[in-house]
Amino acid sequence: MHETAIAEGIIVEAKKHGSVKAISLEIGELAHVPGAELVECLRRLVDWKVEWKERPAVASCGCGYQGAPVIVERGHDFFLIECPKCTQVPDLTDGDEIKLVDVTVD
Repeated sequence: MHETAIAEGIIVEAKKHGSVKAISLEIGELAHVPGAELVECLRRLVDWKVEWKERPAVASCGCGYQGAPVIVERGHDFFLIECPKCTQVPDLTDGDEIKLVDVTVD
């Protein structure tokens, strides 16, 4: 499972800080894995408290539009978006990353 590989990477990174009790994540709306699925996977792998918030997708289009794109289709590791103003494919400028924001250790 794709989310397992990403979760394992987060676990390795968090453990670099010591004996982990809790982590906080920021997961983009259009990250490689949907946030709820990634958090569920993390909770199966470790007994830490896992908090997260979703970062909205933001796009920039040649027509001048900047803001939330229309999400036409969303799957694991792919998405199709369009500009709500002109229906062209905009550039995604935010909302596709997974960030480890905070690690709480013993």
